[in-house]
Order: sequence, then structure tokens, then C-alpha cells
Amino acid sequence: MFTVILYIIATGLLIASYLNDRKKTKQALIKAWKAFENILPQFITILFIIGIMLSLLKPETISRLIGGESGFSGMFLAAIVGAVTLIPAFVAFPMASSLLDNGAGIMQIAVFISTLMMVGIVTMPMEIQYFGKKATLLRNSLAFGFSFLVAVIIGGVIQ
Repeated sequence: MFTVILYIIATGLLIASYLNDRKKTKQALIKAWKAFENILPQFITILFIIGIMLSLLKPETISRLIGGESGFSGMFLAAIVGAVTLIPAFVAFPMASSLLDNGAGIMQIAVFISTLMMVGIVTMPMEIQYFGKKATLLRNSLAFGFSFLVAVIIGGVIQ
């Protein structure tokens, strides 16, 4: 129901924008469509990978590896995967939802999403060029540690 309300509000604001300035609204819609076209290949690829992963891994396997009962080892595994993975947030959240539906634990997914967003192993060489080795290692180390704190807090709030 909440989603329907958001769509109604967005549609109303789009109509108000169109009535206010047709040319700018058309330009904005064209720009939004181009952004969507740029994102779509990545999105479809990730959804394909998620589909394959979920078809190969049984819910019991996901639960064993990163389920709520996997404890710190499951959190650490999820953190490592999140730290080395480079996928956009708009793909990460649906993937996290699919993993939760298939037996992953709340804290394990929280640490996965946190490291995915905050730790950049793949982008580290570029970051070192701009910020230096010491700052990059410090930022990534703190972000990695903070991800566990976030996971524990989220686990405490939700469970």
C-alpha cells in the first residue's frame, strides 16, 4: 500500500512539473530514460547471476554458510564477499532480500551490505592514487570494522 501511495505522489508531482514547465519536464524524462538504459545492462546481469546462484545454492546451503546460526564465521564470510564485490546499491538490496528469503541471517546480510557499500578492495588502487596508501588503508580498515558494529546493532534491533 505504501508503494502505491509513493507512485501516486510521484505521478502527481510529475504532472505538476509538466504543467509548470513542459520543456524541462520532457528533458528530465529523457535524461531519466537514458540513465535507466545505462543501468539496465548491469541490473539484468546481476539479476541473472543472482538467479543462477540461488538455483545452484539450496536454501539450506545459504543458511549454513551465512544463516543466523553461522555466527561470526558467517558474518566474516559475508564481510569478505561484500568487501571484494563491486555492485551498485540498487542491485545489492534486492539481492540481500533474496538471500534473506533463502535463509541468510540478518546480521550476516547487514555486514555484507555495509562492507559492500563502504569497503573498496577492487577500487583500492585508484583510491590510493588520490588519497594515498595510508589514508586508503585506514579508511577501508575502519569501514570494515564499523560494518561489524552496524551488523550487531541491526541484529539487536531487529531480533
